[in-house]
Amino acid sequence: MKQLLNRLINQESISSEEAKDVLVNISLGKYNQSQIASFLTVYMMRSITIEELRGFRDALLELCIPVNLEGYNTIDLCGTGGDGKDTFNISTLSSFVTAGAGINVTKHGNYGVSSTCGSSNVMEYLGIKFTNDMDFLKRSIDETGICVLHAPLFHPAMKNVAPIRKELGVKTFFNMLGPMVNPAFPKNQMVGVFNLELLRLYGYLYQETDKNYAVVHALDGYDEISLTGKTKVISNTSETLFAPEDLGVNQIEASSIFGGNTVKEAAKLFQNIIKGEGTNAQNNVVCANAGLAIATAKQISHKEGFELAKESLLSGKAKESLDKLIELSSS
Repeated sequence: MKQLLNRLINQESISSEEAKDVLVNISLGKYNQSQIASFLTVYMMRSITIEELRGFRDALLELCIPVNLEGYNTIDLCGTGGDGKDTFNISTLSSFVTAGAGINVTKHGNYGVSSTCGSSNVMEYLGIKFTNDMDFLKRSIDETGICVLHAPLFHPAMKNVAPIRKELGVKTFFNMLGPMVNPAFPKNQMVGVFNLELLRLYGYLYQETDKNYAVVHALDGYDEISLTGKTKVISNTSETLFAPEDLGVNQIEASSIFGGNTVKEAAKLFQNIIKGEGTNAQNNVVCANAGLAIATAKQISHKEGFELAKESLLSGKAKESLDKLIELSSS
């Protein structure tokens, strides 16, 4: 590790194979906490290369506990986090809206590291059970259209890193990896990333797969479609600059998608929106993201996906999906 750190500190990059080996060695407990913290810190100071990102991804996918949901043709909606914007849980709400629209969802998520309330924080608060039991996950999809894959249960190799990430409290390259290492290997994916450089890297790496995908970054810094301005979208079929008016909705203010200061506040907001009691801005931003996910899975236009998302949210189908999952979790 010492040799590797010296190279990285000298602004050298490492190969995919070396990157993969580092994560495997971290999982085997071969490095101490100071070495791991230093390694994570390097990537806060400089950009990650495509080879390094590929190696880290391959290591985590190889080390994960895989989930075989092959027959379900699922999608994951997952942001990298780390945009520092503290929005409400847009991708998690969008996941239930997508499930309510009849698209099976394997939602990969974790506790917030650099934000107040990550996907897992809000779902745990609402009473959703985290498990890697295959029967429960299949039953969840069968009965609710969605299952929740709480990252630590599927990536035991990363137990040596979790406390360090928590103590650091800032985004690390693990934020960049989260959406790429869904243990269900979904065939469809909608991903939000926190900067344009990472958008480009994701675009290159996803081109090497057979997925239907849409990778998004709002130009004012959000790792999702924020409707606060334009969003760059790279998919397996096109590369576009999306604007709110493309869906016939108005641009919104950043303050209208703020997520609150505590998990309790975030959960209350979540419940209001999924009940159909959100503001126009909140509803539109959820449906814009869910709409793109639906469009990606069905290979239809974003506008068509947006209409299906609105129907799912406003008819109560999204809430029904959430309620059933909470009920299943308590049984």
